[in-house]
Amino acid sequence: MTTSLAKGQNSPLPGSEVRVSVRTGNSVDLSALLVTAAGKVRSDADFIFFNQPQGEGVRLDSAAGALVFSLATVPEGIDAVRTVLTLDAGDTFGQHAPPVATVLDERGNPLYEYVVEGLSSESVVIALELYRRGADWKVRAVGQGYAGGFADLVTDHGVTVDDSPAEVAAPAPAPVEGGAVRSVPGERQLPPEQRQRLDMRKREVAKVLLTKGAETVRARVILVIDKTGSMQKLYANRVVHRVVQRMIPVAIQLDDDGVLEPYLYAKSFLRLPDIRVEQAEQWTGTYLHLTGTHDGFDYNAIGNSNIEMPIMQEIISTLRPASGPTLVLFFTDGGFSEKQKIARLMSQAAELPAFWQFIGLGRAKFGVLRNLDELEGRLVDNAGFFAVDDIDELSDAELYERLLGEFPSWLRAARAAGVLR
Repeated sequence: MTTSLAKGQNSPLPGSEVRVSVRTGNSVDLSALLVTAAGKVRSDADFIFFNQPQGEGVRLDSAAGALVFSLATVPEGIDAVRTVLTLDAGDTFGQHAPPVATVLDERGNPLYEYVVEGLSSESVVIALELYRRGADWKVRAVGQGYAGGFADLVTDHGVTVDDSPAEVAAPAPAPVEGGAVRSVPGERQLPPEQRQRLDMRKREVAKVLLTKGAETVRARVILVIDKTGSMQKLYANRVVHRVVQRMIPVAIQLDDDGVLEPYLYAKSFLRLPDIRVEQAEQWTGTYLHLTGTHDGFDYNAIGNSNIEMPIMQEIISTLRPASGPTLVLFFTDGGFSEKQKIARLMSQAAELPAFWQFIGLGRAKFGVLRNLDELEGRLVDNAGFFAVDDIDELSDAELYERLLGEFPSWLRAARAAGVLR
């Protein structure tokens, strides 16, 4: 039987082989800190996270979403191991149902469960700690949040953070089964919690590309976002802002310069300044709007309803048969009206070096997009489509698998057909 823990409560751990998993309604990163009696790490090697998944007596099992503890091998100088939950930059625990941390024995049987309640503006929380009591180990429900984010957490525990720019002193991105996780210089300017999340996402992108045999591909990445009235809630709730953040790792893995080329569209379109990783927060605040004038761009002039032909024709006009591949990430909540014209345009575009990945947001009807995904008579299949009711509910691993799943197949077909040289 599972025992529920209240904040501050402690209980004995039977055995030295245990694991901690977490249930949440949103994406969360697990990490661990091995601390001395003073509550500090001995060195940065005592910080266990996705980029450094193995420590003394502690291992991060990213695939299972769990921390695995062999407490008998934790060094004597370590007094406790703290389990940490970290959200995306800009996200807070108060926006979601409380996370639930579960302690399981070596057979996977749940021993303890702690619902981490009472969180509001925090983006990082210490959920549990496993600590020594004489020769034995116990578990304590902690629930200590950090409104200041990841930087406050690691500084409080003595993990090295450089001053200029702020950055956790951690190893370079680890290889993903033979394929390197790419980086761009601007990443060094990010705060630690943003860097941590970005590195995790890059690894997920790299895994998909490696699995599909496309780990060495370099491609231009274009981002198209619907700016129509029906998208108002997605803008107001910052769903679109989070979409942009999640597309940046795709550009870093594929584009030589790691940049996204963004467009907003309605009846017409706006070609906005490139999105670079170090400026992404500022970019989303400046440019993700439905109306008004922002940085000299008149948003009202491009309308408030969907006409896809102008933006699609604009992108096609930038493609050259002899150029390298382009990946178009096209986010919309529906409203495609000129179905036959769009179908003809996509058939013609099949001779150009671009793959169009359409993503439907929300519960709209996406019949024309599904038809594009299955359109016959093209030189190559140059379009993919999937719809998702709530994109925030997709884990990074699932999102990138769906986003990039067809792109490598198109690359092979395009090369065979002479579309790519």
